Amino acid sequence: MLNALEAIRPKKRLFLGFLLITEFLIALALYGIWKIAYLGLENISEYLPAIVGAFLIFISTFSFGAVCNMILAVKGLPTLKLLHKYTFAIIKFLFPMAVRIGKIFGIKRRQLEGSFIAVSNLIFMKSRIKVPAKKLLVLSPHCLQLATCPHKITRDPNNCKRCGKCNIGDLMKLSEEMGFVFFVATGGTLARQVVIENRPQAVLAIACERDLMSGIQDVYPLPAVGVLNIRPNGPCYNTRVDMDEVKKTLSQIISD
Repeated sequence: MLNALEAIRPKKRLFLGFLLITEFLIALALYGIWKIAYLGLENISEYLPAIVGAFLIFISTFSFGAVCNMILAVKGLPTLKLLHKYTFAIIKFLFPMAVRIGKIFGIKRRQLEGSFIAVSNLIFMKSRIKVPAKKLLVLSPHCLQLATCPHKITRDPNNCKRCGKCNIGDLMKLSEEMGFVFFVATGGTLARQVVIENRPQAVLAIACERDLMSGIQDVYPLPAVGVLNIRPNGPCYNTRVDMDEVKKTLSQIISD
């Protein structure tokens, strides 16, 4: 199963490529709108077409620059820090259109989300972020717990009896060994609440593509890295996680 997961690991260039295509189409549409509105703007003021055109060029250039900034970060090249804080806002705006364009080429939303996570994780690792274990928050989805388990572990994962039938016990044991904070969340609202209450310096989140993408953007500028869960029974039901991947990621984040 894990070998199959490796085989379908998302490609980073997929997300970046479709963002660039989306940028180009939006710029083309803005030019078309400006061209159509030119005479009407000129009737209001002879300077208005130039002012509106300059504004649209600025918006397009700034947005394109934010995407290029992400590409530079993936390549490990110097980036403009000024653009970092706006990158996720621009992605939120562009992503729905990128999904629609992707459908034309037979690319599913999940593939683009997975590609985004791969890009975000690579930027995280290239940033060489290191935090003390006690300042790292590891978040797990509730669906990682066996559906038939009678023990309530949300809010308090210590209620886990560690029977070995799901990965919650593995993560609890790892938390005790390494010293990071571990929490099981039922959804995005509770996850955000946990982040606010614990005030970590970094977050490692385990979830599906959709939840990881929204979660990474929600906690920004707090650095976050994602590990995709494994869904042998479909989404949100008796999911698993590759513990070797979790351990490898933790070893790269936690400072000695």
